[in-house]
Amino acid sequence: MQKDSGPLVPLHWLGFGYAALVASGGIIGYAKAGSVPSLAAGLLFGGLAGLGAYQLSQDPRNIWVFLATSGTLAGIMGMRFYHSGKFMPAGLIAGASLLMVAKLGISMLNKPHE
Repeated sequence: MQKDSGPLVPLHWLGFGYAALVASGGIIGYAKAGSVPSLAAGLLFGGLAGLGAYQLSQDPRNIWVFLATSGTLAGIMGMRFYHSGKFMPAGLIAGASLLMVAKLGISMLNKPHE
């Protein structure tokens, strides 16, 4: 009897790292400033990014939750960075989100259409 070797697609470690970055940013915002909206948004978007990374690890064509999450964060945090000029936390999350959107776009263009 042969053991199941697991999923055919490797885990999306970069996506899970991004999700952890977003969630930890919300937790740090709450710990430093007592910001409940920061905690809620960080955990919500971090959870959605984690769900999207999980979906990508199951089926590389299932990018929509991850793309919507990272695109939304890129827009929101990009505007906050533009208006405040502060790299932490808005610039960091905006930059990481833009990188994730670019990675998803490049991977979509490189995959053969089925």
